Amino acid sequence: MRHASATARTVAVAGLLFGSAMTACTDSAPEAAPADPTYGLGHAPAPAALATIDIDVDPTGRGLPVGSGSVTSGAVVYAAQCASCHGARGEGIAPSPALVGRTPDVGYDFSKGERAPRTIGNYWPYATTVFDYVRRAMPLSSPGSLTANETYGVVAWLLHQNGIIDSTAVMDAKSLPAVAMPARRIFVPDDRTGGPAFR
Repeated sequence: MRHASATARTVAVAGLLFGSAMTACTDSAPEAAPADPTYGLGHAPAPAALATIDIDVDPTGRGLPVGSGSVTSGAVVYAAQCASCHGARGEGIAPSPALVGRTPDVGYDFSKGERAPRTIGNYWPYATTVFDYVRRAMPLSSPGSLTANETYGVVAWLLHQNGIIDSTAVMDAKSLPAVAMPARRIFVPDDRTGGPAFR
């Protein structure tokens, strides 16, 4: 009998403690959000500083800078800044990829031949993407060091080497987006909007 009543008292005390704890939890106000949501880290960039990194170029040409470059001027820049990694003719020097070449031809199923080279001539859908990438990431030893004119020139040379533009063509903010890349037709717009159908 004594054992049963002691157990009952223990259960009752535990119930009171649990009820008090629950009341304390429900009565307490939620923590206020910090006055400084950045937690004292970082700062808003100055417009001039932001402009130095906001240099992306889209397929329409939005973001292309003032300047121009020819196939001839690009050949000089390419030889000095790019050939040591990508080869004198853009053929690639391992591990750097080939930039020039139309073999395999446009329309080749790259998903079934992973070793096939994806070059500017057989895979890239927009000429503006070539400019964007070269401007931001090349040369590997000093990315972003090429001027707008040098970048236009290198892109002109690469497009000519791939048989896409004439040797007399000059690339600038108007002519570059108008270049019809051979592989553009094999790409389709990504119109996925998310949700259950998104994969």
